[in-house]
Amino acid sequence: MLTDFPIQSILDHLVKRIVDVLPINGAGVTLIEPPSAPHLVAASSASSLAFEKLQTELGDGPCLAAHRTQDPVLVPDLQADERFVVFAPRATEIGLGAVFAFPLRHGLRCLGALDLYRNDPGALTAHEAATAQTLADVTAAYLVNAQARAELQDTSQRSHEQSVHDPLTGLPNRLLLIERIDHAIVRSSRSRKLVAVLFIDLDHFKDVNDAYGHKTGDDLLIGAAERIHDAIRPADTLARISGDEFVLLCEDLEEVEQVEIVASRIVNALGTPFVLADGIVEISGSIGIAFSGQTLHSSDQLLHAADLAMYQVKRRGGAGHQVIDLRATHGAESHLDLRIALGKAVGRGELRIEYQRIVRADDQHVEGIEALVRWDHPTRGAVAPSTMIPLAEQSGLIVEIGSWVLQQACIDHSVHAGPAGLMLSVNVSAHQLMAPRFVEMVEAILTETHSDPSLLTLEITEGALLRDTQRAHVVLDGLKQLGLHLALDDFGTGYSSLSYLKRFPVDVVKIDQSFITDLVRDESSRAIVSMTIDLAHALGLTVVCEGVETLEQHEAVAGLGANSCQGYYYGRPATMDAAEG
Repeated sequence: MLTDFPIQSILDHLVKRIVDVLPINGAGVTLIEPPSAPHLVAASSASSLAFEKLQTELGDGPCLAAHRTQDPVLVPDLQADERFVVFAPRATEIGLGAVFAFPLRHGLRCLGALDLYRNDPGALTAHEAATAQTLADVTAAYLVNAQARAELQDTSQRSHEQSVHDPLTGLPNRLLLIERIDHAIVRSSRSRKLVAVLFIDLDHFKDVNDAYGHKTGDDLLIGAAERIHDAIRPADTLARISGDEFVLLCEDLEEVEQVEIVASRIVNALGTPFVLADGIVEISGSIGIAFSGQTLHSSDQLLHAADLAMYQVKRRGGAGHQVIDLRATHGAESHLDLRIALGKAVGRGELRIEYQRIVRADDQHVEGIEALVRWDHPTRGAVAPSTMIPLAEQSGLIVEIGSWVLQQACIDHSVHAGPAGLMLSVNVSAHQLMAPRFVEMVEAILTETHSDPSLLTLEITEGALLRDTQRAHVVLDGLKQLGLHLALDDFGTGYSSLSYLKRFPVDVVKIDQSFITDLVRDESSRAIVSMTIDLAHALGLTVVCEGVETLEQHEAVAGLGANSCQGYYYGRPATMDAAEG
């Protein structure tokens, strides 16, 4: 029943085997599920095919009767039987002597009938009839299983499409955009052509929302997306990553001027007034542009650089574009300087930890805190985590920094939040998880800081599990033996996350904020979150919803049964004292 072998091949083989084991000359299977017309799915021979088609064409015969009554219809002598006055004469003319129809029953449903044919009149024994009905039941089970697999595949495909597209505009979202940027960067290193990322922000969009309401704001976003799309090249990727922020990916560029022309077209398109249901709305667009050439940069670096360039435009009043070229020599030197500085950051005391609350969904009581590392550069100021973390991973510093974060967080927790029984959550990167003796390092830190492992949760992402599933199993099992908890972070952003809930010893599922952002207004996001919560609870897991920023989002996730929540609605990252209060 669990086979993935094609159902048509199974049925074709089945009807032929039935002819071998029963005293008949042919067999056929027809599906009958109104309002659809009867549908032949298998026949053991050309004559069986003709008998099946004859019944559906005439609308009369044992097949239809067996489906209607859901009982076997046995006709040992078709010429002498008076029940099928239309079918019997025509069938006997073409050589049919006896026919036996068995309903394809599955619970209260009847899918159609299994028909057995004999050239000469003659009855089936009670044992043979019982065997035939068993075979019909088996056939029904195969068909139902095949339908369920097809529906599951369709649902999975739809779910994936929904998870990588913005529900309001239909554009790719951040997840799909980052995947395409990563691929584009790799291709550009081979083709020696440029890749550009344009970060597009609508100026004064908040004023439109405040003045006209969210419905008009949504209409404006849809209109802006259409205008931007009309201004770009056919092969470019346009994504909406949040609120009024769009990102455009341009590949195969020969020179910078090509994309500056596109940026100018977008600025001009957005500068034309929008005629909406509630009136005429005027906005403009600020665009930051970042380039990557033969030197490999990460998607985070490109997005961060384009974002910085966009804010330079904002500071000048908006309605324009600005370029940051990561290929430039000073950019490479700056990147190298930053990497060198990061290597000294721990020793210089430049790293610190902020903590974000995790609250119970039902009453918003603080039950845990998540440790978030911050870097205060002596001359550059605060370095964005989106820059620091990739830099640490690329340079191999992530293991040292991760160890420091875990130790410092455990010390803070033991002094402040430990006695109160608050859970402490700490992120673990794939590099850390796969590092030699990682379990021993965690155990040593727990011992040195006198930390209670039952109050510690290590958060891992799907990417960490994808690298080496066998090694991941060993490490996670070792961590569980220490008595701590494991959380699967950013759940829903990968392709196989559901399987990890069963395959790996996780205790907590953290639903990614991309599903929470549009939860209130988007039925697809709501359905995905609801399904995930129900599935996690069925597996005995705890669910945390990330990225909750409004009261409406909090009420929605609480109503769907989430155990806990996290996000700016409950407070921004702060010191341990402020977070636990």
